[in-house]
Amino acid sequence: MALRSASDSQIFIIGCGVSGIGAAQKLLKHGFHNVHIIEATARSGGRIRTGRLGDNIVEIGANWIHGPSKENPVFRLACDYQLLDKESMSEENQTIDIGGHPLFVPNWFTSSGRKLGPETMGPVMDFFMKLLEKSQQFHDGGGEPLPSVGEFIKAEVERLAPEEWKEDQANIAIIMAMINTLLKLECCVSGTHTMDDVGLGAFGMYKTLPGLDCIFPGGYEGLIDHMMMELPKDVVLYNKPVKCIHWNYTKNGPKTTGTSFPVMIECVNGETFAADHVIVTVPLGYLKKHQSTFMSPPLPLHKLHSIQRMGFGTNNKIFLEFEQPFWDEDCEVIYLVWEDETHLADVVSDVKMSWIRKLIGFNVLKPTERYGHVLCGWIAGWESEYMETLSEPEVLHSVTQLLRIFTGNPTITPRKLLRSRWFHDPYSCGSYTYVAKGCSGYDIDNLAEPLPLKGSNSKSLQVLFAGEATHGSFFSTVHGALLSGWREAERLITHYTPASGSVSSKL
Repeated sequence: MALRSASDSQIFIIGCGVSGIGAAQKLLKHGFHNVHIIEATARSGGRIRTGRLGDNIVEIGANWIHGPSKENPVFRLACDYQLLDKESMSEENQTIDIGGHPLFVPNWFTSSGRKLGPETMGPVMDFFMKLLEKSQQFHDGGGEPLPSVGEFIKAEVERLAPEEWKEDQANIAIIMAMINTLLKLECCVSGTHTMDDVGLGAFGMYKTLPGLDCIFPGGYEGLIDHMMMELPKDVVLYNKPVKCIHWNYTKNGPKTTGTSFPVMIECVNGETFAADHVIVTVPLGYLKKHQSTFMSPPLPLHKLHSIQRMGFGTNNKIFLEFEQPFWDEDCEVIYLVWEDETHLADVVSDVKMSWIRKLIGFNVLKPTERYGHVLCGWIAGWESEYMETLSEPEVLHSVTQLLRIFTGNPTITPRKLLRSRWFHDPYSCGSYTYVAKGCSGYDIDNLAEPLPLKGSNSKSLQVLFAGEATHGSFFSTVHGALLSGWREAERLITHYTPASGSVSSKL
């Protein structure tokens, strides 16, 4: 089949998240005229989703710009669109290196209603952070002694803690319980059920950028709104879930006059679209669930195996609004420590009865003048997925009882609740990607590899793959998603003009 010109080629992008929007922007700017995004839902943004709790703007999905510095394309766009406050855009803010873990001012509460002081919690935090740093060193050097991060940290705690706190044996039980809370916190950071599922050798792939993490005062969706304003109004086709992508397709395309197209997109409603190229940006969770039917012919085995090996977990938020705060004025994060959890385990034994134990604590939304008294709770894993099946009154009751136990205040009553439900979102099927045991950078490369495969008879790039799972910038899913969309757009641009790398120069 003869290669159509860039201006005549039919290009469809599956998914209107930041990856798909970024790819469309880049292609349109380089002279591709027939570019459309097919979106399953009625909205743009994907896992960027801003909601409201009363009068307060809250982030249901992506929360921060991690590593807000010049190397971060999301930060650069936010600055160009003037979506951040002056402090977040300052040179000083961009040079602070927090190593991926924000330096929040904490309050620690225990299940006996005690509040712990910095003299107890500070050394434990430092100890755990050193173990995390040690866990990241095997990616470059190899020789990891255990298959998972969870197993390694638990073994190191068992080996080092007795010596570290030999002069403080009276507090060793509460110290171990605090470490257990921090281990569960890492489940939220990685988006996994347990750190025993996160590969130790690949853990160091998480690359961080300098800059003190910042938020969008007007909501993360403001970034999507500004990006969408740069696209023609008819580019996105909403409410069209894709049933199957037929590639290596030899029949005539629909509504064409005998023209042959290599790809045909079949939607759930029966509608079809003929394409020269398709960029797939759907979440890895969706690919995992629909891998046997989403592509025809099926994906090559090595791509299927990488989809199966890679991890994709659930991390949900529970927002609570209060009349008055029970936390200190300068508090930015609240940790909950179960005093009976002295044996390290980041999962609960009975999900239905004890799911609430996986709720590790809360961020305090700041500044108070903007948000009032609002907390954002974090819960990951199967416990988080079970929480989604409960009614809001049930969740509110459980969280209220939890807070009353930990604060020792029987009158604490949140007045409003809002939660995310990413696992039961039919087009996300979870929150984000992690590198599971047995995975490596090769799996990421496999996910990103276009079809047909290199070396096959066809010279056409038929199906391309973008999205946060196809990019190594795991610590910021939005950052990685945007870069992957640009990468696949550039792949098509180069495909049509390999000499100059620019389509517009030849149109």
